Amino acid sequence: MSVQANAPAAVIVLAAGAGTRMKSAKPKILHEIGGRSMVGHALAAARGLEPQKLVAVVRHERDRVVEHLLQINPDLLIADQDEIPGTGRAVQQGLEQLDENLEGTVVVTYGDVPLLTTELLSELVIAHDRDGNAVTVLTALLEDATGYGRILRADDDTVLGIREHKDASAAEHAIREVNSGIYAFDAQVLRSALTEVTTENAQGEMYLTDVLGIARTNGGRVAAVVTEDAWQVEGANDRVQLAALGKEMNRRTLEAWMRAGVSIIDPDSTWIDVEVALSSDVTIKPGTQLHGSTAIGTDAIIGPDSTITNTLVGRGAKVVRSDVTDSKIAENASVGPFAYLRPKTNLGPDAKIGAFYETKNIVVGRGSKLSHLGYAGDAEIGEYTNIGCGNITANYDGVNKHRTVIGSHVRTASNTVFVAPVTIGDGAYTGAGAIVRKNVPAGALALTVAPQRNAEGWTLSKRPGTPAAEAAFKSALDSGESTEPAK
Repeated sequence: MSVQANAPAAVIVLAAGAGTRMKSAKPKILHEIGGRSMVGHALAAARGLEPQKLVAVVRHERDRVVEHLLQINPDLLIADQDEIPGTGRAVQQGLEQLDENLEGTVVVTYGDVPLLTTELLSELVIAHDRDGNAVTVLTALLEDATGYGRILRADDDTVLGIREHKDASAAEHAIREVNSGIYAFDAQVLRSALTEVTTENAQGEMYLTDVLGIARTNGGRVAAVVTEDAWQVEGANDRVQLAALGKEMNRRTLEAWMRAGVSIIDPDSTWIDVEVALSSDVTIKPGTQLHGSTAIGTDAIIGPDSTITNTLVGRGAKVVRSDVTDSKIAENASVGPFAYLRPKTNLGPDAKIGAFYETKNIVVGRGSKLSHLGYAGDAEIGEYTNIGCGNITANYDGVNKHRTVIGSHVRTASNTVFVAPVTIGDGAYTGAGAIVRKNVPAGALALTVAPQRNAEGWTLSKRPGTPAAEAAFKSALDSGESTEPAK
């Protein structure tokens, strides 16, 4: 049975908590793992069910959270939780965003369970619909259930209720099945039961768990779907738990890619975001991080020690010990080692950006090479051009940025500086140390050579007693040259 066939009427994502144990100015649900915020993962799992309506309930840092949520899903409905505390009240206010005559299944989940998958939620919904339940709770089996609410089962294996850890008996403490807090409800049962939930308890909160007892008392069937994959219902209340969830998510991501035909040499030192796309026969070497919407083509080799963000890497390309962001690397091109490709670097097929090179907003044509020790910014370079060691495009005049255009089959000598705006024609050359301030015609040689003057005896005169002066004096004696210092 497909997810679409069991699409729920609505999903309500609870995202109102402050998350004080994070000790952060950032709301807890906006903290990221795997390249997405926790609530981003939660919404992705919920959207996968293809619900008729998707609602998020917010409160803490309301405007900041809503801005983020609507960036993820512009059609999301927003509900504001008022001063009445508790998950029951949060769900009640989520329901206020929906038609009061809504029928069908309503799923309730949380903004801080980033490993929860659409597949597990779908399993919950399918079981709920198939068995005609009033409430179906997602539960997990834990070796150590300390602190969790225990699931109490009836003789027919339906759910009698949930016993909080502090209220549980010794026998109930031995129960390994715990409440995840994630549910599928019959919409009308949920709406009706919430009118009976009160805040008359030690915490003064409206508990969503009270709905189970009310539904059962009213003759509804309450059941559970059990998962042995407890990670999927694990939340993050502090940064220690967040890191643990991030590590587990990364492990699952890497395992999926390796099973899909990607070679990951050292999974322990490799991090790949969930939105990264990899082709078969890609090789990822140790110390590599792939972030954002990065996509890597077949037979590409990435790493070691490379970070690539929002970048397209073509078939057979190589990136070695480099940092690349918002760029394009075409097929069979090579980058590094120790290159820094800033946004809008577009490296053509078979082209090269080599060691200790920084680039920004440039286009490099097929087969061209920027091999070592330079900077190229706001530039366009044609095909099969060789940029010499130590070349720089001086693109900024202190007020405005200017562009350098270098043609095809150009050869530039070491330490050439291009003072933009300037254009170098096809087939042109530059001499070593040239400072190019004017356009260079096709096929021309650009030179800026000043006469060389040697001040003989300068070291003996200006640096007497130094090792250099002693070496110069000895050399002069050996060659029969003058040993008189310059005057």
